[in-house]
Amino acid sequence: MAHLLVIGGGVGGVATALLAARRGHTAELFERDSRAPGAALDRDFFGWRRTAVPQAVQPHALLGAARNVLRGRLPDVYAEMLRLGARERHELDWFDERPPARPGDEDLVMVQARRIVLESALSTALRAEPRVVTRHGEPVTGLVTASVGDGVRAVGVRTASGPYEGDLVVDAGGRRGGAERWLVEAGCRPAVVQRHRTGLAYFCRWYRLPGSTADGPRRPWAVTGGTFAGCAVFPADNRVFAVTLIVHTADATRSALRDPVVFEAAARTFPPGAAWLELGPEPLSDVLATAGLDNRWSAFADERGPVVSGLVPVGDAVTHTNPTLGQGVSLALWAAERVALTAHRDPGSAAFAADYHAWALRTLKPWFDFQVTADAAIGERFATRTGRTGTAREAAALFDCALEDPEVMRVRARVRHLLDPPERAYADPETRARVARWLAARPGYEPHAAGPDRGEWEELTKG
Repeated sequence: MAHLLVIGGGVGGVATALLAARRGHTAELFERDSRAPGAALDRDFFGWRRTAVPQAVQPHALLGAARNVLRGRLPDVYAEMLRLGARERHELDWFDERPPARPGDEDLVMVQARRIVLESALSTALRAEPRVVTRHGEPVTGLVTASVGDGVRAVGVRTASGPYEGDLVVDAGGRRGGAERWLVEAGCRPAVVQRHRTGLAYFCRWYRLPGSTADGPRRPWAVTGGTFAGCAVFPADNRVFAVTLIVHTADATRSALRDPVVFEAAARTFPPGAAWLELGPEPLSDVLATAGLDNRWSAFADERGPVVSGLVPVGDAVTHTNPTLGQGVSLALWAAERVALTAHRDPGSAAFAADYHAWALRTLKPWFDFQVTADAAIGERFATRTGRTGTAREAAALFDCALEDPEVMRVRARVRHLLDPPERAYADPETRARVARWLAARPGYEPHAAGPDRGEWEELTKG
């Protein structure tokens, strides 16, 4: 069995340590924060300032891919999430009457919960795991390396307390981690990084439904928007939900959205925002803004092979994806699962590093590329305020058709939950024919028509 040194105590790091321990390995986890999330969800979510994890207070949703890993590998964690208030929503419940079931429909379930719910459930399981030692408040400051042939092998990590040695170092330190710099300092060739800016800014505010209101509207809940802005509602746990507005980073009106009054007025011009805010919810936060996001792929390998052995990245350390498709947790859990399932195979060897990189290219990279393509289309639409013709119109028609056609919704949901690749699912002749018929019946169809026009938007964001 192997001894793992895990850098970072976020979702990817904790899941890696926990999954590896369940496979009989041992692990030490090093986390910058001085404590782990606890059971006081609201206190930790709204009151704990986590500078290393700014996305922690943004809306999250667990896709079917993440749910499958949790239910299959960590059923106690999934049960604890449900106990803490996480809720399941089947995609086909969009329709007044769910269509007849087909094999695979059981995977089309979104788990609605704040990120803190998953983190709390993972932390509860980790505390009970005797094979894992957690070192909170002890961030990693560098790697311990050794020369192996003509290459470099990571054999441990350094902290302020000294060095620690292990069979495999797992970088779960996120996109701001130091592993890429440490590799160069150790004499390795640099990691290969792809970065694609999205040009999107997000503004969200959290609310709680009134005590007499257990559920929000069945619909609308989906992302809607025009050619310059969008709105989405994220139902979560314990009657909590978030309203999010999306604009381009170059939009001069975006700074006004930090004002709660302006934010709510803008949100009410979109069907999802209006439907949920009409219920009279209690605001739980200020308007939380995030921008400057990119889609980032980081590979510890180049055309010559791995740049280091004994070190593999998981979570945002290998692929950070913009939140528009909600893929991040699923991809992190896939990587954590892969490490745990293969850690017995000489994890310090160059062959192990090469095999992990090949797996990441096959399994994670296609979804990263899909995210890049989707965000480029949204960013271009918001920047140019166009996108009503050609392929943009066809893509929008597929999504709008899915809201009325259960068969198209099923196809769309299988892509959304990372079950079928989009290039195969959306090329299906029957799906294309259904969308074509839907479009033919609506000769005047214009995508992205929901929400305010530009004049109305600029008027309400004047402040």
